[in-house]
Amino acid sequence: MAVVAVVPARSGSKRVPGKNIRLCAGRPLLAWTADAALAAHAIDRVILSSDDVQVAKVGRACGLEVPWLRPTEIASDDSPMIPVLVHVLDWLEGEGVTVEAVVLLQPTSPLRTAGDIDGAIALFRSSGADTVVTVMAVPNACKPVKLMARDTEGLVASVDAAVFSCGQLVLRNGPAVLVTSPGVIRSGRLYGERTLGYEMPQERSIDIDTPYDFLLAELLLAHRDKTA
Repeated sequence: MAVVAVVPARSGSKRVPGKNIRLCAGRPLLAWTADAALAAHAIDRVILSSDDVQVAKVGRACGLEVPWLRPTEIASDDSPMIPVLVHVLDWLEGEGVTVEAVVLLQPTSPLRTAGDIDGAIALFRSSGADTVVTVMAVPNACKPVKLMARDTEGLVASVDAAVFSCGQLVLRNGPAVLVTSPGVIRSGRLYGERTLGYEMPQERSIDIDTPYDFLLAELLLAHRDKTA
């Protein structure tokens, strides 16, 4: 039974062109995820799913397994993640590999660590959950009780404060790590009926979607390397 990490890295990115292989703190963004995945003790194989020759080349240089280029029909801007993971599962099963769990690792979470990955997998195994996803505590400034909405008359409260227990609120952080069973994926979902959260600190939970996120990740990575 293998625990297989899948790193999805398409060629396109509208907000940050070339994002997955753009240099971040002196290294291709993809390299930070490769490092964490390859250092995680609980992962048996790390497969890069990409439609781009250059991304594949960088992935191989980082130590990732790149057995093929992703088919074009599941490599567009609006392609959902499920068919990408099913494609990986189909190939692995065709190779005679029995998969215990799939670990989804987006390259856009470069500050996650091998410890975060191993911790999420350990929770998945010990709890019997269908899915474990990494989360972070909702920042105080973003708690629902502070949110307001605009209407024609001005600002109004957007939620009922009594509905929320702010101490219990968490936010999916990308997710930086998502561990799920092959059965959940083949049912067309990422999250099974019993999904648990593995909490990560805010400073490791950045998910790069904009140039600002990219700059912040560079600063945090540079600081982490200086203090390591």
